[in-house]
Amino acid sequence: MPTYHKLVRDFIPTIIEKSGKLCSTKVLSEDEYIVEVNRKMHEELAEYEAAETPDDAIEELADLLELLHAAAMSQGFSVEELEKIRQQKAEKRGGFEERIFLIDVEDE
Repeated sequence: MPTYHKLVRDFIPTIIEKSGKLCSTKVLSEDEYIVEVNRKMHEELAEYEAAETPDDAIEELADLLELLHAAAMSQGFSVEELEKIRQQKAEKRGGFEERIFLIDVEDE
């Protein structure tokens, strides 16, 4: 019997049970949840980095986005507040569209 010990999407236990298998789960405390969301983001980032096709990459990016939403909400912020902060930072400092790579900065 495989053991996973990881955060999964809400419908995964139902999907497992509908396939004729049994699984055991628990509901995490708020502190445990934050730790596991962070751990899951690392897992999904590694899967994105290992993606071999654009379709695989977009699937992993969607997982990361879902986890970013979960992380924001676990910190007491809405998805709309997260997006507002993202927009404010983009207006003040720009985005990453121009692919600028900083080499170094000299003191005068």
